[in-house]
Amino acid sequence: MKVIIFGATGMIGQGVLRECLLDPEVEAVLTIGRRATGRAEPKLHELVLDDLHDYSSVTDKLAGYDACFFCLGIASAGMKEADYRRITRDIPAAAGAALAALNPNLTFVLVSGRSTDSTEKGSVMWARVKGAAENAVFALPIKGKYAFRPGLIQPLHGIKSRTTLYRVMYVLFAPLVPLLRSLYPNSVSTTERIGRAMLNVARRGYPKQILETADIEAAANLGA
Repeated sequence: MKVIIFGATGMIGQGVLRECLLDPEVEAVLTIGRRATGRAEPKLHELVLDDLHDYSSVTDKLAGYDACFFCLGIASAGMKEADYRRITRDIPAAAGAALAALNPNLTFVLVSGRSTDSTEKGSVMWARVKGAAENAVFALPIKGKYAFRPGLIQPLHGIKSRTTLYRVMYVLFAPLVPLLRSLYPNSVSTTERIGRAMLNVARRGYPKQILETADIEAAANLGA
């Protein structure tokens, strides 16, 4: 299997990249983003682009892939809706359209968020925009399209968020995570489990297009 990862330098993306590199069934990984991961691995290739809305100059590098794991994202705090939409909705829509034209059998997995608004009409800005992103992905003419809506995510294996506030929060709440996982098993996942779930969904599919935390955990166990 050959996979593409967007946002491989972010917290979730780092976890997904780790699982892809460890998986013997994954023969090649292409990361796409505004910065390189800085990793050197035999099956890892990186594509650094200034404009993630336009892929016309790199179409020769995007064919022959089986899955795309879209983990790129940004916090909505302090952002105007138009600016947030340009990143959160328009980039996955553009990437998906470019990849769909070259890889009709592709499976596209978008990292969305818990409480995303599929109607795009609610009062919460970020939820509306993430709903628009999901709907754009679901409209792609490809084999598989899914949205992951994780809740609390525990970073493992030394992975850290690039957002300072999130890093501090994860350090402060780390001792409580095992308790939270036991009390609220359908609300807490890990970077490792999300990565495994994405790979399993790409290989085997899943009966739902939208995967909440309980579905992500179930997908991570497929084939186990």
